Amino acid sequence: ESNGLKAKEELLVAIKGMHESNPMMGMGGVRLSSYMPEIVEMQVRAIFEAAADCTLRKIVVKPEVMIPLTGTVKELEWIQPRLERIAAAVMSEKKVKFEYKFGTMIEIPRAAVTAGEVAERAQFFSFGTNDLTQMTYGYSRDDAERNFLITYQEQGILETNPFQTIDRGGVGKLMDLAIAEGRKTRPNLEVGICGEHGGDPSSIEWCHIIGNNYVSCSPFRVPIARLAAAHSALKHQPKKAVAPKKKAPAKKAPAKKVVKKTVKKAAKRK
Repeated sequence: ESNGLKAKEELLVAIKGMHESNPMMGMGGVRLSSYMPEIVEMQVRAIFEAAADCTLRKIVVKPEVMIPLTGTVKELEWIQPRLERIAAAVMSEKKVKFEYKFGTMIEIPRAAVTAGEVAERAQFFSFGTNDLTQMTYGYSRDDAERNFLITYQEQGILETNPFQTIDRGGVGKLMDLAIAEGRKTRPNLEVGICGEHGGDPSSIEWCHIIGNNYVSCSPFRVPIARLAAAHSALKHQPKKAVAPKKKAPAKKAPAKKVVKKTVKKAAKRK
């Protein structure tokens, strides 16, 4: 019993040691792999084993593994080869082949402004717009919405709640920059967003303007998102160039009839 109690006490100490004062900026996403690599490796192996099983059942799948909270391309260079080895190992064990991609979530402003470098490794981007908004504004979403965001809107400090509608002047500019820089490196880069912004019509319109490929949102907001996406596509479709009207050829004046007079010359008599 004493051994069991000691083990539980050690576990409790370990759990308390993992407590963070600001978890969102702490040991999350890609950073977790530096502390507990076995968790990330287990998750990725599960993804590829499921993909292999589907492939064996003749179900075509193309897993896209998204690495979250990336702030620098060095993190991808560090973790991605290890995850690719897991993918190769699973396909070898299962004796199958299938396509897959590794991408990243753009949730940190630094990742947005260095997106050209990040795209050297990441095969796709997904904007985590909630966290990107928190990081850009320096607001904790839960605290801000509970304490001062309503007052800010009432006083005209903020026009809208930036956690409901993308702030085009700040967060939106970071997104625009990230897409432009990412596609300089990887022209066929697929880009989307995930989070509640994906169901907001104004945010969807902005995503269309800057060249997003897709939006992701809560299931109950999908009908609104589809309608907003269609509306944006119609509103911003390129205008067809109107060909200049051809001028009708000028009418030619009627030709004047020339009457040739035959002059008979009388033969001179000698």
